[in-house]
Amino acid sequence: MSTQQGMSATAFLSHPPANFVDGKWVGIPGSGLVTTNPANPSQIVYACAPALAHVDAAVASASLAQKKWSRLPRETRFAVLRRFASVAKERTSAFSNLLMDEIGKVAWEAAGEAGLLGSKVDITLDPAPEGGLARVTGFEMPLSPTRSGRCSFRPHGVMAVLGPFNFPAHLPNGHIIPALAAGNTVVFKPSDKAMAVGQLLTECFAAALEQELGAANIPGVINLVQGGADVASALVAHAGVDAIAFTGSWAVGRRILEANLDRPGRIVALELGGNNPTIVMDDADLHLAATEVLRSAFITTGQRCTCTRRVIVHEAIAARFITALSKGASNLIVGEPRATHPVFTGPINNAPALRSVLEFQDACERAGARVLLRSSAMSTPGNGHYVTPGIIQVDRFVDREPAAFAAGCDREIFGPLLRVSVVRSFEEAMQQANATRYGLAASIFTRSSEAIETFLHECRAGCLNANTGTAGASSKLPFGGLGLSGNHRPAGSFALDYCAYPVASMVETGPAAALPQGMRFEASWLDGVKA
Repeated sequence: MSTQQGMSATAFLSHPPANFVDGKWVGIPGSGLVTTNPANPSQIVYACAPALAHVDAAVASASLAQKKWSRLPRETRFAVLRRFASVAKERTSAFSNLLMDEIGKVAWEAAGEAGLLGSKVDITLDPAPEGGLARVTGFEMPLSPTRSGRCSFRPHGVMAVLGPFNFPAHLPNGHIIPALAAGNTVVFKPSDKAMAVGQLLTECFAAALEQELGAANIPGVINLVQGGADVASALVAHAGVDAIAFTGSWAVGRRILEANLDRPGRIVALELGGNNPTIVMDDADLHLAATEVLRSAFITTGQRCTCTRRVIVHEAIAARFITALSKGASNLIVGEPRATHPVFTGPINNAPALRSVLEFQDACERAGARVLLRSSAMSTPGNGHYVTPGIIQVDRFVDREPAAFAAGCDREIFGPLLRVSVVRSFEEAMQQANATRYGLAASIFTRSSEAIETFLHECRAGCLNANTGTAGASSKLPFGGLGLSGNHRPAGSFALDYCAYPVASMVETGPAAALPQGMRFEASWLDGVKA
């Protein structure tokens, strides 16, 4: 394995570690929180001492700025976002390097995420009927000869955006762009495992605002607050926040919901995890199915919310398919993010995540599961968090995580561990696919159009794919899930939906109001009344 080293975040950032509050970079020197290189944990990428007081200041600044920002012509706001796309493109190399060094993404995947930032602007501002912008475009209609009805869309106000570590640029960007387009202002808190990437993303927005608006720049349109759970808790519970967009685990999403139970008017958009199934029927193209399952299960070291976690395969082809799947997984190239040779996936992000994979594997084995390909920690020169792919066969999947552990329990493990079950029929396959409290993504491999239509109609998930894997959603489509996966459509092309709310208006132009039965009013009653 290559021993190429990464670099400190300061090599790719325009400012030392800092929060961005009210249009100013405020240093937060210290080492209370650090991110390290997953390929070489002794290397510190980013270090800071979070300032809890900056949450109040950031929200106050965003609130003051929002009134001015929302009153700008929308084309002016759109011009700022298009400028952001240009700035982000100029800093593609910086994003790629930080995604390798701070997250552990291999070079090709880091470059892919870096290249997505500008395209989100185009998708958000697409005026086509199927585009997101069309969904928040006001309209007017006649209600009577003298009365018209109008629908307009207003921004919520201050939006808190909390990003994940696995796509620390792309996913929060997918919330920030539509939020700003709709006229909201933003307080952004990156994952404490991706603070450098979060600062770089904020630097791009700050530069776009300054370059496009010049002297008319509005401080507070975008704010950055670094920190851990205490900063996140203060932000999502802050009285000055009008909307929350969160990408992460169900456990954290639940705490956010609980913190906002007495705020029914505050929108909480949650894009959470998934225990995603793939069905492989006996008439499937097995080469296609095997390669797509391998890709979807182990891409990003299994650290995507859309990764395939469960495979449900028909008994008629189970032996062939599972054997091929195990051989394919054992031949995946796990390597250094900066390696010059082809590498499919890199290290898992942190040591606790690595332990959770191995502990879950052991627990499944104790519960009677058959380990087909054992996931193991890898020894590397830099003591990186490397772990090999694993495959486990279970009897069946169940929609609960019982106190008495079951190998087929409903649990999301965020790492390169895949479970497989064998079924006798399509009906049984559908039952097991739906045996989950999650509902993010699912896929099926079959040549039967009837089976595909049944799957698309009956499988409970927000992203349903036929003859392609679960991982790799299109931003041109809505994205989200149900159950423990979130509230249906918080991302993708429908993101503008949660960034604005509809206002219904009726405008009367007639000379007199109609009086209902039992009501009397005479114009003379107004005569002689002094103001």
